[in-house]
Amino acid sequence: MLAKRIIPCLDVKDGRVVKGVNFIGLRDAGDPVECAARYDAEAADELVFLDITASHENRDTTTELARQCAQTLSIPFTIGGGVRSVPDFERLLRAGADKVAINSAAVANPDLIAQCAQRFGCQAVVVAVDARLTGNGWNVFVKGGRQDTGLDAIAWIARAADLGAGEFLVTSMDRDGTGQGYDLELTRAAAGSTRAPIIASGGVGTLEHLAQGLQAGASGVLAAGIFHFGTYSIGQARQFLSSQGIHVRPPQGATHE
Repeated sequence: MLAKRIIPCLDVKDGRVVKGVNFIGLRDAGDPVECAARYDAEAADELVFLDITASHENRDTTTELARQCAQTLSIPFTIGGGVRSVPDFERLLRAGADKVAINSAAVANPDLIAQCAQRFGCQAVVVAVDARLTGNGWNVFVKGGRQDTGLDAIAWIARAADLGAGEFLVTSMDRDGTGQGYDLELTRAAAGSTRAPIIASGGVGTLEHLAQGLQAGASGVLAAGIFHFGTYSIGQARQFLSSQGIHVRPPQGATHE
Protein backbone atom coordinates (compact mmCIF):
# COMPACT_ATOMS: atom_id res chain seq x y z
CA MET A 1 0.00 0.00 0.00
CA LEU A 2 1.34 3.41 -0.95
CA ALA A 3 1.78 5.82 1.93
CA LYS A 4 -0.58 8.80 2.00
CA ARG A 5 1.15 12.15 1.57
CA ILE A 6 1.13 15.32 3.66
CA ILE A 7 1.77 18.28 1.37
CA PRO A 8 2.13 21.90 2.50
CA CYS A 9 1.13 24.41 -0.18
CA LEU A 10 2.92 27.70 -0.68
CA ASP A 11 0.85 30.20 -2.65
CA VAL A 12 3.30 32.83 -3.91
CA LYS A 13 2.50 36.42 -4.89
CA ASP A 14 5.13 39.10 -5.51
CA GLY A 15 7.82 36.83 -4.12
CA ARG A 16 6.07 36.13 -0.81
CA VAL A 17 4.02 33.24 0.54
CA VAL A 18 0.42 34.37 1.07
CA LYS A 19 -2.79 32.83 2.38
CA GLY A 20 -6.34 34.02 1.78
CA VAL A 21 -9.97 32.96 2.04
CA ASN A 22 -11.88 31.91 -1.10
CA PHE A 23 -8.84 33.07 -3.14
CA ILE A 24 -9.01 36.68 -1.76
CA GLY A 25 -7.99 38.61 1.39
CA LEU A 26 -4.34 37.55 1.28
CA ARG A 27 -2.11 37.49 4.39
CA ASP A 28 1.67 37.41 4.25
CA ALA A 29 3.14 34.11 5.47
CA GLY A 30 6.84 34.59 4.79
CA ASP A 31 9.66 33.99 2.34
CA PRO A 32 8.97 30.98 0.11
CA VAL A 33 12.46 29.47 0.27
CA GLU A 34 12.64 29.88 4.05
CA CYS A 35 9.18 28.33 4.46
CA ALA A 36 10.17 25.48 2.16
CA ALA A 37 13.34 24.82 4.15
CA ARG A 38 11.31 24.59 7.35
CA TYR A 39 8.93 22.05 5.82
CA ASP A 40 11.88 20.08 4.50
CA ALA A 41 13.31 19.96 8.03
CA GLU A 42 9.91 18.84 9.35
CA ALA A 43 9.94 15.98 6.80
CA ALA A 44 6.89 16.94 4.76
CA ASP A 45 6.34 14.39 2.01
CA GLU A 46 6.24 16.98 -0.77
CA LEU A 47 5.71 20.69 -1.36
CA VAL A 48 3.56 22.56 -3.85
CA PHE A 49 4.37 26.10 -4.99
CA LEU A 50 1.70 28.01 -6.90
CA ASP A 51 2.31 31.45 -8.38
CA ILE A 52 -1.30 32.47 -7.88
CA THR A 53 -1.39 35.57 -10.10
CA ALA A 54 0.86 34.46 -12.98
CA SER A 55 -1.97 33.37 -15.31
CA HIS A 56 -4.18 36.35 -14.51
CA GLU A 57 -1.25 38.74 -15.07
CA ASN A 58 -0.19 36.86 -18.22
CA ARG A 59 3.38 36.26 -17.09
CA ASP A 60 5.61 33.26 -16.61
CA THR A 61 6.23 31.42 -13.37
CA THR A 62 9.67 32.38 -12.12
CA THR A 63 12.33 29.76 -12.64
CA GLU A 64 14.48 31.35 -9.97
CA LEU A 65 12.17 30.11 -7.23
CA ALA A 66 12.38 26.59 -8.62
CA ARG A 67 16.16 26.84 -8.84
CA GLN A 68 16.57 28.11 -5.28
CA CYS A 69 14.24 25.46 -3.90
CA ALA A 70 16.02 22.69 -5.79
CA GLN A 71 19.28 23.79 -4.17
CA THR A 72 17.67 23.85 -0.72
CA LEU A 73 15.24 20.93 -0.58
CA SER A 74 15.68 17.20 -0.23
CA ILE A 75 11.96 16.47 -0.74
CA PRO A 76 10.08 16.56 -4.07
CA PHE A 77 8.23 19.69 -5.10
CA THR A 78 5.69 20.77 -7.67
CA ILE A 79 5.54 24.28 -9.10
CA GLY A 80 2.84 25.93 -11.18
CA GLY A 81 1.26 29.16 -12.31
CA GLY A 82 1.53 30.79 -15.71
CA VAL A 83 2.74 27.62 -17.48
CA ARG A 84 1.48 27.88 -21.06
CA SER A 85 3.68 25.67 -23.23
CA VAL A 86 5.99 22.68 -23.42
CA PRO A 87 9.06 24.97 -23.21
CA ASP A 88 7.62 26.56 -20.03
CA PHE A 89 7.16 23.09 -18.58
CA GLU A 90 10.68 22.04 -19.53
CA ARG A 91 12.20 25.23 -18.11
CA LEU A 92 10.78 24.51 -14.66
CA LEU A 93 11.84 20.86 -14.70
CA ARG A 94 15.34 21.87 -15.74
CA ALA A 95 15.41 24.38 -12.89
CA GLY A 96 14.83 21.51 -10.49
CA ALA A 97 11.09 21.00 -10.06
CA ASP A 98 9.99 17.37 -9.83
CA LYS A 99 6.50 18.05 -11.21
CA VAL A 100 4.76 20.97 -12.90
CA ALA A 101 1.15 21.98 -12.36
CA ILE A 102 -0.97 23.35 -15.20
CA ASN A 103 -4.49 24.73 -15.01
CA SER A 104 -5.59 27.63 -17.23
CA ALA A 105 -3.41 26.61 -20.19
CA ALA A 106 -4.59 22.99 -19.98
CA VAL A 107 -8.22 24.10 -20.20
CA ALA A 108 -7.45 26.43 -23.11
CA ASN A 109 -5.38 23.76 -24.90
CA PRO A 110 -6.03 20.24 -23.56
CA ASP A 111 -3.46 18.81 -25.98
CA LEU A 112 -0.80 20.47 -23.83
CA ILE A 113 -1.41 17.72 -21.28
CA ALA A 114 -0.70 15.01 -23.84
CA GLN A 115 2.35 16.82 -25.21
CA CYS A 116 3.91 17.21 -21.76
CA ALA A 117 3.05 13.66 -20.72
CA GLN A 118 4.62 12.24 -23.88
CA ARG A 119 7.78 14.29 -23.52
CA PHE A 120 8.36 14.28 -19.75
CA GLY A 121 6.28 11.36 -18.48
CA CYS A 122 2.85 11.31 -16.90
CA GLN A 123 4.38 11.42 -13.42
CA ALA A 124 5.60 14.99 -14.05
CA VAL A 125 2.21 16.35 -15.16
CA VAL A 126 -0.08 17.68 -12.45
CA VAL A 127 -3.40 19.18 -13.54
CA ALA A 128 -4.68 21.68 -11.00
CA VAL A 129 -8.46 21.98 -10.86
CA ASP A 130 -10.00 24.96 -9.07
CA ALA A 131 -13.64 23.99 -8.60
CA ARG A 132 -16.66 25.89 -7.33
CA LEU A 133 -20.04 24.37 -6.53
CA THR A 134 -22.85 25.33 -8.89
CA GLY A 135 -26.43 24.17 -9.21
CA ASN A 136 -25.43 21.14 -11.26
CA GLY A 137 -22.13 20.14 -9.66
CA TRP A 138 -18.71 21.79 -9.70
CA ASN A 139 -17.42 24.08 -12.42
CA VAL A 140 -13.76 24.56 -13.34
CA PHE A 141 -12.40 28.08 -12.78
CA VAL A 142 -9.21 29.47 -14.32
CA LYS A 143 -7.12 32.66 -14.16
CA GLY A 144 -6.55 32.29 -10.42
CA GLY A 145 -10.20 31.56 -9.78
CA ARG A 146 -11.44 34.62 -11.63
CA GLN A 147 -13.03 33.00 -14.68
CA ASP A 148 -15.76 30.35 -14.79
CA THR A 149 -15.12 28.06 -17.75
CA GLY A 150 -18.50 26.33 -17.51
CA LEU A 151 -16.66 22.99 -17.63
CA ASP A 152 -17.86 20.24 -15.31
CA ALA A 153 -14.92 19.58 -12.99
CA ILE A 154 -15.42 15.83 -12.69
CA ALA A 155 -15.79 15.33 -16.44
CA TRP A 156 -12.69 17.49 -16.97
CA ILE A 157 -10.64 15.36 -14.57
CA ALA A 158 -11.63 12.19 -16.42
CA ARG A 159 -10.73 13.75 -19.78
CA ALA A 160 -7.41 15.12 -18.54
CA ALA A 161 -6.52 11.70 -17.15
CA ASP A 162 -7.17 10.15 -20.54
CA LEU A 163 -4.83 12.75 -22.07
CA GLY A 164 -2.02 11.70 -19.73
CA ALA A 165 -2.25 13.74 -16.53
CA GLY A 166 -0.45 11.83 -13.79
CA GLU A 167 -1.97 13.58 -10.80
CA PHE A 168 -4.69 16.08 -9.92
CA LEU A 169 -4.63 18.90 -7.40
CA VAL A 170 -8.33 19.46 -6.71
CA THR A 171 -9.15 22.64 -4.79
CA SER A 172 -12.57 23.58 -3.49
CA MET A 173 -12.82 27.33 -3.98
CA ASP A 174 -15.83 27.38 -1.67
CA ARG A 175 -13.82 25.90 1.19
CA ASP A 176 -10.45 27.58 0.51
CA GLY A 177 -9.12 29.24 3.68
CA THR A 178 -12.33 28.74 5.65
CA GLY A 179 -11.04 26.07 8.04
CA GLN A 180 -14.31 24.16 7.56
CA GLY A 181 -12.71 21.09 6.01
CA TYR A 182 -12.42 19.74 2.49
CA ASP A 183 -15.43 19.44 0.22
CA LEU A 184 -15.55 15.69 0.72
CA GLU A 185 -18.16 15.13 -1.97
CA LEU A 186 -15.87 16.83 -4.46
CA THR A 187 -12.94 14.71 -3.27
CA ARG A 188 -14.95 11.49 -3.58
CA ALA A 189 -16.26 12.39 -7.01
CA ALA A 190 -12.77 13.31 -8.25
CA ALA A 191 -11.23 10.10 -6.88
CA GLY A 192 -14.02 8.08 -8.47
CA SER A 193 -13.45 9.58 -11.90
CA THR A 194 -9.83 8.48 -12.41
CA ARG A 195 -7.18 6.04 -11.24
CA ALA A 196 -4.67 8.89 -11.09
CA PRO A 197 -3.82 10.19 -7.59
CA ILE A 198 -5.96 13.01 -6.22
CA ILE A 199 -4.58 15.65 -3.88
CA ALA A 200 -7.38 17.18 -1.80
CA SER A 201 -7.12 20.93 -1.27
CA GLY A 202 -9.11 23.76 0.24
CA GLY A 203 -10.51 24.20 3.73
CA VAL A 204 -8.27 22.44 6.26
CA GLY A 205 -8.66 23.74 9.80
CA THR A 206 -7.97 20.64 11.91
CA LEU A 207 -6.02 17.41 11.75
CA GLU A 208 -9.34 15.57 11.51
CA HIS A 209 -9.92 17.31 8.19
CA LEU A 210 -6.73 15.76 6.82
CA ALA A 211 -7.92 12.30 7.82
CA GLN A 212 -11.34 12.92 6.27
CA GLY A 213 -9.78 13.91 2.95
CA LEU A 214 -7.72 10.72 2.81
CA GLN A 215 -10.67 8.59 3.85
CA ALA A 216 -12.68 10.18 1.03
CA GLY A 217 -10.22 8.82 -1.53
CA ALA A 218 -7.39 11.33 -1.76
CA SER A 219 -3.83 10.05 -2.10
CA GLY A 220 -2.43 13.22 -0.58
CA VAL A 221 -3.73 16.09 1.52
CA LEU A 222 -2.66 19.64 0.89
CA ALA A 223 -2.85 22.34 3.53
CA ALA A 224 -1.45 25.80 4.04
CA GLY A 225 -2.67 27.95 6.93
CA ILE A 226 -2.56 25.29 9.64
CA PHE A 227 1.12 24.76 8.90
CA HIS A 228 2.19 28.30 7.91
CA PHE A 229 0.90 29.92 11.08
CA GLY A 230 1.98 27.21 13.49
CA THR A 231 -1.37 25.67 14.42
CA TYR A 232 0.05 22.22 13.78
CA SER A 233 3.39 20.79 12.70
CA ILE A 234 3.96 18.18 10.02
CA GLY A 235 4.99 15.78 12.78
CA GLN A 236 1.72 16.28 14.63
CA ALA A 237 -0.22 15.70 11.42
CA ARG A 238 1.72 12.51 10.68
CA GLN A 239 1.23 11.20 14.21
CA PHE A 240 -2.50 11.92 14.16
CA LEU A 241 -3.07 10.27 10.79
CA SER A 242 -1.15 7.20 11.93
CA SER A 243 -3.31 7.04 15.07
CA GLN A 244 -6.36 6.93 12.80
CA GLY A 245 -5.05 3.84 11.03
CA ILE A 246 -3.96 5.76 7.94
CA HIS A 247 -0.74 4.56 6.33
CA VAL A 248 1.71 7.47 6.25
CA ARG A 249 5.44 7.56 5.73
CA PRO A 250 7.36 7.33 9.01
CA PRO A 251 9.29 10.45 10.05
CA GLN A 252 12.88 10.77 8.90
CA GLY A 253 15.11 8.63 11.04
CA ALA A 254 12.27 6.39 12.23
CA THR A 255 12.44 2.67 11.71
CA HIS A 256 9.68 0.16 11.07
CA GLU A 257 8.82 -2.18 13.92
